[in-house]
Amino acid sequence: MIRLENINKTYPGSTHAAIGKLNIVINEGEFCTFVGPSGCGKTTILRMINQLDIPDAGAVYVQGIKIADADIIQVRRKIGFVMQSAALFPHRTVSQNIATVPRLLGWNKKHIQARIDELVEIMSLDPSLLARYPHQLSGGQQQRVSIARALMNGGSVILADEPTGALDSQSGKEVMQILRQLHRQGHAIVLVTHD
Repeated sequence: MIRLENINKTYPGSTHAAIGKLNIVINEGEFCTFVGPSGCGKTTILRMINQLDIPDAGAVYVQGIKIADADIIQVRRKIGFVMQSAALFPHRTVSQNIATVPRLLGWNKKHIQARIDELVEIMSLDPSLLARYPHQLSGGQQQRVSIARALMNGGSVILADEPTGALDSQSGKEVMQILRQLHRQGHAIVLVTHD
């Protein structure tokens, strides 16, 4: 499903490689966790899978496709990305945030609403939150919305960059339970954490 071959990445001005000769295969339905201190290259790996960072050498494959040769927009739309901070659009309601990618793909409104309703249940979100804006939600609620947005298009891969980093311990446990549940349902999860 995801394969990184001989990946190297050094950022300008640095004398040390952020990633050096990394080879890894993440199969369909696996839960892969990168653990380590800040600055060790964990997020760089996620960003290279989503081609937000380009390796200096080596190749990244997603579902058998070399992403350097692919239409990256189409590849990204098949991958859910949950960022460290929820990274929701502040001027959009919860419902509009969740529906971002399907609206870009031209889904009809009925299909979008049906999928939102399904995800609200999966994420244990109160439906009354759908009309609110991100600043009106708790951190845990924002992160649940972020995960719902990552799942909206039905992709089987979720990249999660410190999804519990800014949450209290209880909210963090709840978010991890959701990720484990998604894994049991067949999603491949790639998680970055220092914890």
